[in-house]
Amino acid sequence: MARSRKKLGEILVGWGVLTAEQAEKAAQAAKASGKRLGEVIVESGYAREDDVAKGMANQFGMEYVDLSQGGVADKIDLKLIPDDLVKKHQILPLGKTGNRLQLVVHDPMDLELFDMLRFRLNVELEPRLAAKTQIRRYLEAAAQGTAKKFAANESLMTSSIDKSVDKSVDRSVDKSMDKSIDVTDEDAPIVRLANRIIAEAVRMRASDIHIEPMEDRVRLRYRIDGVCMERDNLPKRMQNALLSRMKLMAAVNIAEKRIPQDGRIKLAVDDKLIDFRVSTCPAYHGESVVLRILRPDSVRIGLVNLGFEPDNLALFNKVIRRPNGIFLVTGPTGSGKTTTLYSALDVLNRPDKKIITAEDPVEYNFDGINQCQVREHIGLTFPAILRSMLRQAPNIILVGEIRDKEVAEIAVQAALTGHLVFSTLHTNDAPSAITRLVDIGVKPFLVASSIQAVMAQRLIRVLCKHCKAPAPESEYDPKVMRLIGMTADEARGKALGAVGCPECNGTGYRGRQAIFEMMMMNNHIRELAFKLAPISDLRKAAVANGMKSLVVDGKIKVLKGATTMEEIVKTTQVDIDNQ
Repeated sequence: MARSRKKLGEILVGWGVLTAEQAEKAAQAAKASGKRLGEVIVESGYAREDDVAKGMANQFGMEYVDLSQGGVADKIDLKLIPDDLVKKHQILPLGKTGNRLQLVVHDPMDLELFDMLRFRLNVELEPRLAAKTQIRRYLEAAAQGTAKKFAANESLMTSSIDKSVDKSVDRSVDKSMDKSIDVTDEDAPIVRLANRIIAEAVRMRASDIHIEPMEDRVRLRYRIDGVCMERDNLPKRMQNALLSRMKLMAAVNIAEKRIPQDGRIKLAVDDKLIDFRVSTCPAYHGESVVLRILRPDSVRIGLVNLGFEPDNLALFNKVIRRPNGIFLVTGPTGSGKTTTLYSALDVLNRPDKKIITAEDPVEYNFDGINQCQVREHIGLTFPAILRSMLRQAPNIILVGEIRDKEVAEIAVQAALTGHLVFSTLHTNDAPSAITRLVDIGVKPFLVASSIQAVMAQRLIRVLCKHCKAPAPESEYDPKVMRLIGMTADEARGKALGAVGCPECNGTGYRGRQAIFEMMMMNNHIRELAFKLAPISDLRKAAVANGMKSLVVDGKIKVLKGATTMEEIVKTTQVDIDNQ
């Protein structure tokens, strides 16, 4: 009789990595979501990914490989397997002896992959197990140019590119179109430079590429984790050819330099199709071009990974599953509002729900969701789309942004007639959304009766897990601590500082999370909204109803070691001053 395999949860509980309660919660969440148990355990923050990988190796009787250990990565020989298989399946060949291939995988249950590899490579497999993140990090480092530190002084301008470009300054657009930016000539120097800029920015986790002509140079900057970092200064003589190449890729008029233009680029980087939103704007020394990098994976990271604390996550899940009403997400530009709403739609996107969105522009494409893009020049405005939406019998409506009275009133009417409406608004905090809608022109009683909840959010940088360390007590800034309401006793041993290492390019931060302020409407707050009460009264009522402010949510993340006190103060300074 075959011996039954021990369950992953039991193994991790036995090792003391999980509690029995956490294992049970994770098992229930995995069953409800259809995800793998190990994936849910990591997403929930119950255990590290390498601990889960060790548990799975024990469960399946496989050898665990730690790629971060010195010497292990040196044994990997990527030439043993075709490049397309390595990138598609995230696998690493560790060596070959005779007809037996030692293979590092992250999923021991992918039997179809093993059968395909045996057939295609004509070998016997000896699978080993490693954490998926470690495999991905190794492949990223192995990709051309990624093993170099971002702050290195090496220019993007290689000698071959520099020598190939016509030395004459300020060639006309028509002349620069011939060979230097020819879309079919992949060996053209400008084509190589443009592709190198784009690929490097994607690999460096940048959200934007800024190409900015100056008086004597062209400045290239990447925005990483919300902060602009100067990457290179390109020669002025390359300005026309580089800008024309970017505009040609974005399918906009390269001869038009007087007015702003918008376009899109779809490009494969490391076998992943990445979308770029391109904006050109005339400036004094030439057109400034910005490429916004849109990664589909960034809006499918799961609600837990957005940064929700358990109580706020429970409220959020409760609100997005209501049958009708308005749910508003507020915050300044670049605070992650769209990502939060898309993450909610990803959870709700099921065959029994009809979801329609009105966006300007559509940034991410979702299967199963009807997405409509605003086109003002043909009369396809937000109000026109919204009126048409209501005749399509949707369950859920997403309005990209409430900008004026007409859009606000239609959204309110939709909410009152049985639809669940998601939208964004530009306000500093959650209570301000009530007065903002009244200022736009929506009647107070409609605002009070239609809104179910308002959530304000900001993005904060997360400390690099490879180099973060406890901050010395001597470095505590009394003013900063006072602003976030933290004492030295609370901070001691828990408040961490940004150190800096090659993994985070010396910044001390890697990645971002959101901090939230969730205001649930109740009868008292609705009454205050109806009476046009001041924001201070609305805030007091919301706090009494259980709302945690942005600062309080940030303080919790500081005490958890996720970020620094300075980062919270910098991000929520406006809100602190108003408290």
